[in-house]
Amino acid sequence: MEKIHDILSDKFINSEAEIRGWVYRIRSSGKITFIILRDSSGIIQCVASSDNLNEDQMRELSSMTVESSMEVSGTVRKDDRAITGYELAIKSYKIYERNENFPITKDLGEEFLLDNRHLWIRSREFTSVLKIRSTVFKAFADFFYNNSYYQVQAPMFVSTATEGGSTLFTVDYFGEKVNLTQSSQFYLETLIYSLEKVFTIAPSFRAEKSRTRRHLAEYWHAEGEAAWYSNEDMMKDEEKLIEYIVNEVIKNNSEDLNIIGRDINVLKKIRAPFERIKYRDLIEMANKKFGMDLKYGDDLGADEEYNIMIHFDRPIFVTNYPEELKTFYHKPDPENPGEILCHDMLAPEGYGEVIGGGERIYDLNELLDRLKKNNLNPEDYYWYVDLRKYGSIPHSGFGLGLDRLVTWICGLKNIRDSIPYPRTVRRVKP
Repeated sequence: MEKIHDILSDKFINSEAEIRGWVYRIRSSGKITFIILRDSSGIIQCVASSDNLNEDQMRELSSMTVESSMEVSGTVRKDDRAITGYELAIKSYKIYERNENFPITKDLGEEFLLDNRHLWIRSREFTSVLKIRSTVFKAFADFFYNNSYYQVQAPMFVSTATEGGSTLFTVDYFGEKVNLTQSSQFYLETLIYSLEKVFTIAPSFRAEKSRTRRHLAEYWHAEGEAAWYSNEDMMKDEEKLIEYIVNEVIKNNSEDLNIIGRDINVLKKIRAPFERIKYRDLIEMANKKFGMDLKYGDDLGADEEYNIMIHFDRPIFVTNYPEELKTFYHKPDPENPGEILCHDMLAPEGYGEVIGGGERIYDLNELLDRLKKNNLNPEDYYWYVDLRKYGSIPHSGFGLGLDRLVTWICGLKNIRDSIPYPRTVRRVKP
């Protein structure tokens, strides 16, 4: 049994092949029926004619419907008129299941397609997005394995908030109220004292009632923490990471990029190092060059980042945010009072933030002071505070939204199209 992609080659011409999959398209022309069959590797035109099949078989094949499943064997032929340049002359076949009319057709509404996501994900375009997504996830892990990081896991049920109590999902845990994790960061920080450099890939949950094209309530979070790292050290790893992931997609998914209409030349521009721009300088640039009206201290949301990043064709790092815009664990910049040793990586073409990171506070008194300033009780963070009592060290980390990264790499309009089953403020099924 061959995969379709494997027989799309001159070396298979006039050879016998056996494939199986699903009917992608079908049409009849006189005494010939053309069935476009798909499997996970690609599509091929299968030709049913009376040269090889009897009248009953021809009638049966001509009545096949889209997404019916079948197995076909025959001779591979080269034909430039075929959709992939090759076709299979059917000699025998087996039908596994013949559908009624498949409900997914052209020009259907967005809500209908979301309600029928379990069927829509079979589309050729969505299949290509999922293949690219698979490459992105694999490349992320490979990069960190190759750079002496250890993969670790953290719990999904947590009692402390990393990003803010207003965006927590609270659930019952054997009679106790606990939260679904917003980030694995704190747990990763505990592990640098034994493993030094660690990463994880896991879901995170944010109860934000955002209806933007880049927000999900449940998303895939790739995070890392590294002992002895400065903010700059972390940015160097991240820019090399993004370059590596994009190169892996170009190398392994050029056909998929073509299917979804993504210009591969845009991605070929993604080369490290990326420009570093301080927050205060970016505000000035946005106002003077891009005609925006921002003030120092304004948070950069989806709209602001879009209006800035449509002017860039490569990612940038925005550094040194004001203290009030970042969470308590970020280390203040001793050379720039009121600013934080942190960074956000913003993706070009208007896509905006894909990574946030920076140096963590490692001094006990400094951490306690920041907790107090943020009206947080140190007792709620006792185990996180303990890390600063026993062998504390300088360290940095980051969090990357893998769904956002896939959205940008694929050039998608909405983050919902980067993941098989999106969870948003309005959708929790199928």
